[in-house]
Amino acid sequence: MAAFIAMIVYMVLLPTPFAAKDEEWKSATATYTKEIDGSIIAEGACGYGDLHKIRYGKHSAGLSSMLFNGGSTCGACFELRCVDHILWCLEGSPTVILTATDFCPPNDGLSSDYGGWCNFPKEHFEMSEAAFTEIAEKKADIVPVQYRRVRCDRSGGLRFTVSGNSRFFQVLITNVGMDGELVAVKVKGSRTGWIPLARNWGQNWQSNVNLHGQPLSFEVTSSSGRALTSYGAAPGNWQFGQTFEGKQF
Repeated sequence: MAAFIAMIVYMVLLPTPFAAKDEEWKSATATYTKEIDGSIIAEGACGYGDLHKIRYGKHSAGLSSMLFNGGSTCGACFELRCVDHILWCLEGSPTVILTATDFCPPNDGLSSDYGGWCNFPKEHFEMSEAAFTEIAEKKADIVPVQYRRVRCDRSGGLRFTVSGNSRFFQVLITNVGMDGELVAVKVKGSRTGWIPLARNWGQNWQSNVNLHGQPLSFEVTSSSGRALTSYGAAPGNWQFGQTFEGKQF
């Protein structure tokens, strides 16, 4: 009996798998940014650079400060559907899945219900035109939506893009599956122990360390507490500006 109770306690203490599909829908609003090709390609506040190059492309979104959370939400995935507007919502309320890639800044000069859509404490998504038209009519200015966090479905492994100089090391981490967002990152050279990195901005992580000439391993922790280690992700002759692929959640 004691062994059975111990097993139950152990199971309860195990990390809970990310279950965003079971989250309840929450209310927000959405608009879109007009781009020539219908997509958002600007670098954005998450530091991803060209969103097509990293495969986020049109299914990207800028988040109001309530959702952006100082950049820690970068990389998270949201499912959206247009609701409660018979003129603007597409029939059947189709959904679209977006990746958080940018910050939608407040405009305190405008009312939160007329132009200041991203004013605190509004929950708002600024989408690409192409993604917006998957759930609503293009001629709509703003639509009411429901959203929920979902698992990020990524192809291939995490991608580590290194930058900096001999006194400054930075890595941008993209293509993160499952939670999509990371809360901690460590790097290890062949001649060092594990070095915790600090969040610079978005999903850029940094340290004042010289790791040149050493193969690099990375340990990342997702927002649900899962850790993943990619040993030897970068070879000893890596150069700044290169991107390397590791494991996937």
